[in-house]
Amino acid sequence: MTLTHVTRAAHPGQPGVRHGHLRKLRTSDWVVLGLMVAIPTLLELVLVWLPALASIGMSFGRWDGIGSPTNITSAGWSNYDYVFTNYPPFWPAVLHNIIWLAFLALIATPLGVLLAVLLDRKLIGTRIYQSIFFLPVMLSLALIGIIWELQYSSDTGLIDSVLGIAGTPHSIDFLGNSNINLWAALVAQTWRHAGYVMILYLAGLKGVDPTLKEAAALDGANGWQTFTKVIFPVMRPINTVVVVITIIEALRAFDLVYIINKGTNGLELLSALVMQNLQGEGQDLGVGSAIATVLLLISLIPIVLYLSRTFRKDDAR
Repeated sequence: MTLTHVTRAAHPGQPGVRHGHLRKLRTSDWVVLGLMVAIPTLLELVLVWLPALASIGMSFGRWDGIGSPTNITSAGWSNYDYVFTNYPPFWPAVLHNIIWLAFLALIATPLGVLLAVLLDRKLIGTRIYQSIFFLPVMLSLALIGIIWELQYSSDTGLIDSVLGIAGTPHSIDFLGNSNINLWAALVAQTWRHAGYVMILYLAGLKGVDPTLKEAAALDGANGWQTFTKVIFPVMRPINTVVVVITIIEALRAFDLVYIINKGTNGLELLSALVMQNLQGEGQDLGVGSAIATVLLLISLIPIVLYLSRTFRKDDAR
């Protein structure tokens, strides 16, 4: 079918133009449309998919990054076998990613929902509170890592200073202690993630039909029952988006731990292991690419589930 568009409806009595007249696209229109589609597609292909496919291919090879790529040798499945069986940081990193996901899902996300519900009640200064809680979302995780390094510093950090132990033998080394630095990093991540979730749910709450709340109140439901039984199920699309975002945030957490200690000493994550094997002395691009491929496959699971759910809804319409 030929792509057309509708021209402006003519005023009564205007000659030569009929109401609802369809005009074929000109050559210049097709050129503009072609560029609008081709340029983003080309950028996506060059910056995302080609590197991803190259990483998958490299995961079956062996190369130290020195010299020409012609020095790459075939390794078969040996890189994956090494990662899963003989690479000590791998399984601790998997465990840390699971803990990261559980913390975001059970603490950071509910905190964001709570903030959204409270701010939706139009408290005095709601706009100010929204701006304060949303501010971390506008910052990169690298910058958030730097900010929280200042809070956690054992010499001049805010927390130790408030406790009166900064610079003393009793000061708490939040980021250097491998027993607590993961939890300290998760608090910093929550500072950002909760604000993100808050904004999503605030937008969802604004779109809820007020008559649903009124009907629930007439049936004798309290605030908690109204939210869990009526409002929360209605916001199912928002819930799905938040679940996908939470999973992806847990898997791609890199900037924060890399700023703190380059993802070592208790902060091993899969994304950090990828970087450790792709740069520095003793780098092994094959091993790093194998870990990156594993991370890619895990990340595709929530993305595919979300897209399939979305397309099923579109087909049902």
